[in-house]
Amino acid sequence: MRRDKPSPIRTIIAYIVLIILAFLCLFFFYILIINCTRYHTEIQKGFSLVPGKAFMTNLQNVLNDANVPILSGLRNSIIVATGSAILATYFSAMTAYGLYAYKFKLRKPAFIFILLIMVMPTQVSALGFIDLMGKMNLTDTFWPLVLPSIASPAVFYFMYSYMESSLPLELVEAARIDGSGEFKTFNRVVIPIMKPALAVQAIFAFVSSWNNYFMPALILNKKELKTLPVLIATLRSADFLKFDMGKVYMLITIAIVPIIIVYILLSKYIVSGVTLGGVKE
Repeated sequence: MRRDKPSPIRTIIAYIVLIILAFLCLFFFYILIINCTRYHTEIQKGFSLVPGKAFMTNLQNVLNDANVPILSGLRNSIIVATGSAILATYFSAMTAYGLYAYKFKLRKPAFIFILLIMVMPTQVSALGFIDLMGKMNLTDTFWPLVLPSIASPAVFYFMYSYMESSLPLELVEAARIDGSGEFKTFNRVVIPIMKPALAVQAIFAFVSSWNNYFMPALILNKKELKTLPVLIATLRSADFLKFDMGKVYMLITIAIVPIIIVYILLSKYIVSGVTLGGVKE
């Protein structure tokens, strides 16, 4: 069947729209990088497209600020975000595999129950969760921020949809016939097929945990345990006379560098993972 070529006008319009979208996405990052190289007084004067000369000054001010331990905050955010991403992707994939590969009576009710949890806001159960963590002496630890990632309904739903499109049950049955145990089948057969989906959801889970401010602000009270979003909020709420916009922009710039690195390392899986996860054969 012969396909008509798109008209030149339609192609030009498509390119214009894509250029505008790319500009809107990158413009704010550019302004962030520009402002982290400018002094506070220069930033107050207004917008500028030209970088300043205060990059090292702002960096030294952030690193030398005793009230904002940036290095420990960076370490804490990496620990929490990495742990959350690993637990969310692995155990959500395992849960999705259990509902996809096994046929039992409560299969549909369990699936619906997990989806209902997905629409429940975190703030609804926050007070009860904090009270529980206090009774278990887990406040000022990373466990309340990492362990709940095991139950991630949104990641589960994506994994389940991906399995429906990319995981033939015949492979699982063949592994069982060959004498493979269920955990061995999951780790040796299912996980390699799920790599694109795991990579995509690892990115999303990492970024979500990295940018999370609400729960760390309630759980972590010690300065040396606070994550970067909490430290940024602390710096922004400083005394007006001591407030330095250059330091704030520098701290935000440092905070987004690990996210960019994760995207670069796993970016090749994004398109294939999202496309295959949303198409059924």
